[in-house]
This record gives sequence, structure tokens and C-alpha cells, in this order.
Amino acid sequence: MADDLNWLLRRLVEAVPDTHSALLLSVDGIPKYWYGLDIDGADRLAALAASMCSLANQVGKKFSSEGSAGAGVRQVITELNEIILFVTAASAGSVLAVLAAREVDAGILSYEMQRLCTQVPAVLVTPTRYAAHQGNGTR
Repeated sequence: MADDLNWLLRRLVEAVPDTHSALLLSVDGIPKYWYGLDIDGADRLAALAASMCSLANQVGKKFSSEGSAGAGVRQVITELNEIILFVTAASAGSVLAVLAAREVDAGILSYEMQRLCTQVPAVLVTPTRYAAHQGNGTR
């Protein structure tokens, strides 16, 4: 299945001009599948994208008129001098991060990211590693 998802990420990068790389990660920052990055780049981008989602989620919880019910992160876009980073909630427990040049058509890239996330949502789900339980804080 890994090759199938890497192929989908490659297709996303190749379909939108000026797109450099794509990464599917768990919400806690573990890279699952990537295209256009080496392993170190995937690790680093996964940690940064997960942090951005967490920060955006906290902003939503604190300042959304709906409280925690309206806090779900849909997309975070960071525009820098040379690149733009798009981070989108892919499915339960998963995030899609894409790096592109500033010249990218942001609307088309956002559309293609959402399309990818809706095409294969069951495959994108990251299962919980362990069940939450009450107790003294030990696993």
C-alpha cells in the first residue's frame, strides 16, 4: 500500500505546477508516506506540520465562537519568501503537508489536496496507538 500512496502523492506534486513535495503524516508528527523529500526532510517537515496543526487547533479552541466544537483544523497556509507550506487535515489522525513555490496557484493546489483526501479517506486514517484509560498515568 505504501507504493500506492507514494504514487498518489507523486501525482499530486506533478499535477500542480510549482509544487515541490508532499507528505502524509500522523497528527503527532510521524511521517507515513512522502514524495519529493529525503527521509530527514520528511521527518523535519512532519514535526513542523504537526506543530502547526496543533497550534491552529488551539487557536480554534480558544477563539472560535463555537468553542471546541468549531476548532477542527481545515487548512493552515504559511507563506514565506520563496515557498508556501500547505497543511490540511487529511482524515482522522492524519495530515497532508505540501511544499510549493510562491508562484503556485494556491486555489488549484488546495483543491487537489482536498480531492486526494476525499479519494482515499479510509487509507489515510491513522489508528490510535493505544487506548486511552484512566489511571496513574502509566501505560
